Order: sequence, then C-alpha cells, then structure tokens
Amino acid sequence: MEWIVIFGAGGHAQVLIDILELMGVYRIAGIYDDSPSLVGKFIAGYPVLGLIDSKLVAQKGIIGVGVNHHRENIAKKVMKYNPDFEFVNAVHPSAIIGKNVTLGAGTAVMAGSVINPNAVIGPHSIINTMASVDHDCVLEPFASVAPGAHLGGNVYVGARTFIGMSATVIHGIHIGHDTVIGAGATVVKDIPNHVVAYGSPAKPVRGRVMNERYL
Repeated sequence: MEWIVIFGAGGHAQVLIDILELMGVYRIAGIYDDSPSLVGKFIAGYPVLGLIDSKLVAQKGIIGVGVNHHRENIAKKVMKYNPDFEFVNAVHPSAIIGKNVTLGAGTAVMAGSVINPNAVIGPHSIINTMASVDHDCVLEPFASVAPGAHLGGNVYVGARTFIGMSATVIHGIHIGHDTVIGAGATVVKDIPNHVVAYGSPAKPVRGRVMNERYL
C-alpha cells in the first residue's frame, strides 16, 4: 500500500481517515495542520507531523478540510512547496458510483452517497454523507454537497459553491460560483454567482463576498 498524508486535523479529516482505513488502499503516514499547538499530538491515532509547508514524508495525500475556499488555499500551498505532489480520492465503500463518472483528484465521497452516470466531479470536491448527484451533473473544483442534499440530473454547480444540508436542486439548474445554498432549500430556478440563497423556492437573499465564512 502507498503512503499518504492528510492536510487538516479537524472533524472532516477524521471522517476521511475512517474512509481511507475502510478502503484499504493507502497507509496514512500522518497529518499536517497549520495549528502549531497540534504538532506532535495524535488525531484519530495518527501523528500531526508539522505545518502544511513543512517537508512532507509522502508525496501523495488528500485535504481533510470541509470549507471550500480553505481547501483551495491549502491545495495551492501544497503545490507551491511540492510541485510533484499527487492528490488522491477518498471514496467510502458504501458509496454508489455510476458508469462514466469522473472524479477529480482530491475528491471525497462519503458514506451512502450516490453519483449517477456521466457526472463530472471537479478536483477537491466533497459529496457528503447520504447526498446524491444525478446523471450528467457538473461540479466545478472545490464545490461541496452537504449531507442529505440532492441534485437532479444536468445540474451545474460552480467552483467553491456549497449546497447545504438536505437542500434539493431540481434538474437542469445552473448555480454560480462562490455561492451558498442554505440548508433545506428547494432550488427551482438558476442561482447566480456570489450570493446566499435559501427558502422554498430558494431565492438569493444577499450578496456574498469571496472567502466569507459559511460553516
């Protein structure tokens, strides 16, 4: 089995550790996190080896951070200091992946989730627990679909956009980049870039600045 490392030491990283252990494909050498107080401690049985810009003990791994723009920033930092680094995917054994699905590097697919045929999941995206992405959907890099959210067929989700817990997006909808769809929303019309939208039917309620906190 190949050695890998995980970037980030929070709850999302611990979910990935569970998945990676169940996959049985990789061996986790340790964790890198930018909290100096964590260095030398153990998270879910694995040592925090250093800060993210430290010299790495393996040249493969995955980012265990749930916030989309933070994950993007970490990916850029890793590649700056380690240009040959290779990101791997974490796919829970209970997930259902259809034919001709494309999973970009660094993607996490959690327990009980479904990705149906011809969907394209961009690099470093997250399909969370019991979420579903139907046929021919496109998620741009660093997007995420929260637990229990469902996308109909031919839905487009822009880069760094977050689809909140238990939200429903009907078929053929276009959602822009850097947008947040609130928990429980029902999206029946296209949603633009850089907004927060929620409700049933979902409507944009305000603008959203780049890197604004949402989790």
